[in-house]
Amino acid sequence: MASVEMNWRGNMLFYSRTSSGHDVFMDSSPEVGGNNSAARPMEYFILSLAGCTGMDVVSILSKMKLLDKIKSFDIKIEFGRAETHPKVYKWIKVLYVFKVEKGTPHDKIKRAVELSQDKYCSVSAMLKKAVEDFGYEVIIKEAP
Repeated sequence: MASVEMNWRGNMLFYSRTSSGHDVFMDSSPEVGGNNSAARPMEYFILSLAGCTGMDVVSILSKMKLLDKIKSFDIKIEFGRAETHPKVYKWIKVLYVFKVEKGTPHDKIKRAVELSQDKYCSVSAMLKKAVEDFGYEVIIKEAP
């Protein structure tokens, strides 16, 4: 059985040490009693999505022996939330933006993203079951 413990540190500040030994803080804005000293829980949720799929893509591109052709790789996530509580995510779009060496096979990069989205990323899999509209786009630009 896995578990996590989170400790209240006053106002809206919470602290946890992850099972992998890393410190995590969460806070809220002053308008709701916080000090704005750390990221919000829903921000971590979106960051988890970016990290999960990003690590998948890098791992897959490495196995494809394409990492040396990637000059930059950025993930941008656009989203909308419900206006009323519980203010869940209503839609999410993940943008994968690559800058690659000329001649790099675009189809393989797109396949790496597809594998992450359809097979490996557990955060994406969970969100697809909960979000009304979940999508992604791959943007590949060749470096001069």
